[in-house]
Amino acid sequence: MTFSTYTPIIVLAAVLLDLAFGEVRRWHPLVGFGRWAEICERFCRKFNVQAPATIAMGAASVCLAVIPILVVTVFLDHYLQSRSALLSALFSCLVLYLALGARSLKEHGLAVSTPLFAGDLDLARQKLSWIVSRDTSGLDEPAVNRATIESMLENGSDAIFAAIFWFVVAGVPGVVLYRLANTLDALWGYRNEKYLYFGRFAARFDDLLNLLPARLTALSYCLVGAWKPGIECWRKQAPLWDSPNAGPVMAAGAGALEVRLGGHATYHGELHQRPELGCGKQAQKQDIVAAIALINRSLVLWLLTLVVLANL
Repeated sequence: MTFSTYTPIIVLAAVLLDLAFGEVRRWHPLVGFGRWAEICERFCRKFNVQAPATIAMGAASVCLAVIPILVVTVFLDHYLQSRSALLSALFSCLVLYLALGARSLKEHGLAVSTPLFAGDLDLARQKLSWIVSRDTSGLDEPAVNRATIESMLENGSDAIFAAIFWFVVAGVPGVVLYRLANTLDALWGYRNEKYLYFGRFAARFDDLLNLLPARLTALSYCLVGAWKPGIECWRKQAPLWDSPNAGPVMAAGAGALEVRLGGHATYHGELHQRPELGCGKQAQKQDIVAAIALINRSLVLWLLTLVVLANL
């Protein structure tokens, strides 16, 4: 289903489903896809090629994991469009709902901020460890605040806005391709010995698919937050970040919230010195709630924009 006057209705319905029910707890399609990706990885690694040829093996694994599912999706989407507009719209709504994570993102953020407000730093560290890859056991409260807000801002782009973007641009096949690529990046996109070469194609493919959505997300954060600091931080700080998409999103988001993020962080026992992001005050626990509100306002902005575009 291409963009039409019905697109905002489908997106709104999917968002409302996500806000009402959250992620599917059992039998989520992406869990099954993760298992299928493991099978593809094991099969391709049997060829036992050496680096840097492992990059090609990783690319083959991405194709093997994604293409069959994408072909089935395209066929099913086309079949439903030819049979019934209502069935096609319901299918589109269901797929987009399964690709969204707005409620889950909010729940994860509040799971950290709630114990912080109660003075339970240990529990906040534990909850934070569920959503970030860095070591959280030794973090003080300001570091927990920063890490949580960074995760909220970055995942707002990945789990909400990029999914909506690709649905609007390319319908069901677009959002399915994006979500599969994003999942493979989460599985294989690590800079460690095992995945440095194997996961490079998956990581770069995900970067490519997020290139425009990330910048639209950054712009949205600026529009619904503090505009001037957001734009200024985006312009000056994003190029210093090692991720081409996380940099603009987090720099603009930090500026829009007028808080300071970034700085050093420990990943898998190794200390990483990262640039500072944002401006103004040190991030506090109430800024976690403010980050969630910023994402929610951005989501409203996107929905209103879709309504305007559908009526042009």
